[in-house]
Amino acid sequence: MSEKRYFRQQNPFRVPTTDGKLIEEHIGLASTQTCAYSVAHMVAPPQWSEPHQNPQFDEITIVVRGRKRFEVDSDIIELGAGESLLIKAGARVRYSNPFDAECEYWSICVPAFSMDTVHREE
Repeated sequence: MSEKRYFRQQNPFRVPTTDGKLIEEHIGLASTQTCAYSVAHMVAPPQWSEPHQNPQFDEITIVVRGRKRFEVDSDIIELGAGESLLIKAGARVRYSNPFDAECEYWSICVPAFSMDTVHREE
């Protein structure tokens, strides 16, 4: 019998956070030891933000519900439900939800998200 060519994720890795943000990694380094890409479901609470970063991976964000703000280099971009954005590796970026409602979205990183390659500013 051959090896299965699929993986069904029924228990994503829940990343511990201290800022109220839900991060569930379905595929990636923490959940499946996949290094080529990562896929995570996230819910950012109202008024949430994180520090600027300069990641060494491309990141695609797909907003499902609410709105999300992106500061990419010198541009400010806001996405709503049904919209997506690709941010290329090497951009200086800050993610936030300065709005009064939660923002639910999916994030795909290529290669996979890693704390060693995200380069968050203090």
